Amino acid sequence: MSSTAAELVRLLTVRGQTLAVAESLTGGLVAAEITGVPGASKTFRGSVTAYATDLKHRLLGVDATLLAQRGAVDPQVAAQMAAGVRKALGADWGLATTGVAGPEPQDGRPVGTVFVAVDGPFGADSGSAAGGKVAALRLNGDRAEIRRESVRSVLALLLKELASEQTGNERTQDTEQNGGF
Repeated sequence: MSSTAAELVRLLTVRGQTLAVAESLTGGLVAAEITGVPGASKTFRGSVTAYATDLKHRLLGVDATLLAQRGAVDPQVAAQMAAGVRKALGADWGLATTGVAGPEPQDGRPVGTVFVAVDGPFGADSGSAAGGKVAALRLNGDRAEIRRESVRSVLALLLKELASEQTGNERTQDTEQNGGF
């Protein structure tokens, strides 16, 4: 369990919000990281590991034409996966990972090409375009390292979003609930 996952669970619990995850290259590692946190059941709705490209369309609602034209390793696919899992599992926030962990390139993309996405109830001043936020990563290392860094990156993306949306009142409430001043 990472400190980032623990902080996400804490923030989501304080806000009374829920999370769902759609994973491809990480194969369930994001969900495992989150559920490793005691109390995650208060906020974690579930996950879909859509490793096969057709499942991204059938289970998560990713546009079939997009998948046919660009393949599964694409920023728009990541954004649609995050939005799709959020809708499918009835969560406030959706996370997604898609990419190439190796050892071979996929969909014309080199090993280490990864897209992580978050979709959620963005505030009016968040600067988010419709479809959530996507981070493009170019990772080095072996298959395990690429997958681990993908998990770290998608959790950090959501943590950044939650921290930027936290109002002064929420920070005060959170501090009081955790014994602060």
